Amino acid sequence: MRMRYKPWAEDYLKKEPNIVDIDGSHAGRISEWFDNDQPIYIEVGSGMGQFITTLAAKHPEINFISMEREKSVMIKVLDKVIEQGLTNIKLICNDAIELNDYFKDGEVSRLYLNFSDPWPKKRHTKRRLTYQTYLALYKQVLKDDGEIHFKTDNRGLFAYSLESMSQFGMYYTKINLNLHEEDDEENIETEYERKFSDKGSRIYRMEAKFH
Repeated sequence: MRMRYKPWAEDYLKKEPNIVDIDGSHAGRISEWFDNDQPIYIEVGSGMGQFITTLAAKHPEINFISMEREKSVMIKVLDKVIEQGLTNIKLICNDAIELNDYFKDGEVSRLYLNFSDPWPKKRHTKRRLTYQTYLALYKQVLKDDGEIHFKTDNRGLFAYSLESMSQFGMYYTKINLNLHEEDDEENIETEYERKFSDKGSRIYRMEAKFH
C-alpha cells in the first residue's frame, strides 16, 4: 500500500519498541518477544491494519504479527494497536523476503496475504507474494499443518496464485470465487476490500496448505 511519505514516521515508530521492530532487534526471537507460547499468525502487507487489529481483538488466545515494509503506513497500524490496547500483536517493519530471519522453522501457524500488489507485468512475476521464492519462505516458517489464507480482488493474481501454489505442492482446503456473495460471517474486511467491494468488485479467497 502506498501512502504519502512521512519523514517523521521512523521516529514515531521507535517510540514503541515493545510493539514495533524496525531494526531487526527481535529477529529469531519472536516467541520470546511475546513472552508466551500462544500460536503465531502473520499478516504480510498489513496496510493500515484494520484486518489484523480486528482479528487480534477477537482472538486474545493468538499472537499476531503485522509485517509491513512502509513506515508511513505502519504508523496507522500502531495507532490502532495503541487505541485498542491490544497486547497480543507486534509489528515488524520489513519486507516479506526477510521472513526466515525473523521466524524459526515451523514457528508460525497461519499466514495471511490480503490484497497483495498483483505486479501484473510478466517481467515482475518474481515480485508476487505467491511466487515460488516466497512460497519456499512460507513453507520454512510455517508448521507442518500451517495455513496460508489469501484474498484479492485481482482475478489474474488469483489464477496465477492457484497455479503457482499447486505447482509448488500445495493443496486447497477452501476456495471462494465471490466471497461477499457467499455471506461468510467469519470474513474480516480490509480497508481496501471494503472500498472495492462497494464498487462491485468481486473478492476471491482461498485457504491452502503444504503437502
